Amino acid sequence: MIEELLVESLKNRQQSAFKQLVADFEHMVYNTALGIIHNPQEAEDVAQEVFIQVYESIQKFKGESKLSTWLYRITITKALDWQRHKQRKKRFAVVTSLFGLNNEVETEIPDFVHPGIIMENKERSAILFKAIDKLPENQKVAFVLNKVEGQNYQEVADIMGVTVGAVESYMHRAKQNLRKQLATYYTDQ
Repeated sequence: MIEELLVESLKNRQQSAFKQLVADFEHMVYNTALGIIHNPQEAEDVAQEVFIQVYESIQKFKGESKLSTWLYRITITKALDWQRHKQRKKRFAVVTSLFGLNNEVETEIPDFVHPGIIMENKERSAILFKAIDKLPENQKVAFVLNKVEGQNYQEVADIMGVTVGAVESYMHRAKQNLRKQLATYYTDQ
């Protein structure tokens, strides 16, 4: 379906258009969320939230960007919000455990394989994603969109709402930070 027709059908609340939207973009939304959250079940929850938000806010879509760019923005926002919420819960669990409640705090990254990353060794994949997770937010988003999702710098800039120069800077700093983190990890082994 041509994008303009799909958007118009979505705005008219046609059920077939929403089915088409989900069919066309579910993998992109899920993979992007997974690249940020690192947990398949939580990435599925975020993907559902993304499509609910699209349903609720499609009237606000002005067509100034591609539909996929808009979906990436929503997905990244939802995934980062989910992650922030989860980190707040972890911090609260740490505080409550100091006061004698037996809350277990998850400190290891969940065991998963991202569909966009093909590695022979799951452990290396987990180490890489743990290092990506420690990057500052903008670096992390730029890196995941470019290296995991395969978006070029212009597409990443459009999705993030920044200039290509800013994306280049985020990527340069992300690579430097990852080199430091991974070098530290491998020299400690």
